[in-house]
Amino acid sequence: MFKEIDVIELNEKFKYKQEFLLLDVRKDQEVMVSKINDSIHIPMNQIPSRLNELDKNKEIIVQCKSGKRSAKVCKFLIQNGYSDVKNLVGGILAWAKHIDNSIIVY
Repeated sequence: MFKEIDVIELNEKFKYKQEFLLLDVRKDQEVMVSKINDSIHIPMNQIPSRLNELDKNKEIIVQCKSGKRSAKVCKFLIQNGYSDVKNLVGGILAWAKHIDNSIIVY
């Protein structure tokens, strides 16, 4: 099973410049509307073919719109040998609500 992180904790990680990878697994159209700065975008359906782009030695926080797709990606990453994987609870909707209200929600 994977761990979860909330947007407050994620914001702290950014603030203290901790080492991690924020992986946005939403569709291209969604990322064009809004994104969290410094996230890396790989659409969910491309993850299996692009695993080599993800460092197994880094903490990976997976993010989508609400947390459902990212949870599936977390499970997939763990099944493929990634150990430090967390799901962003509430996704970009929670980020927009609690951290950055300039982000467009859709």
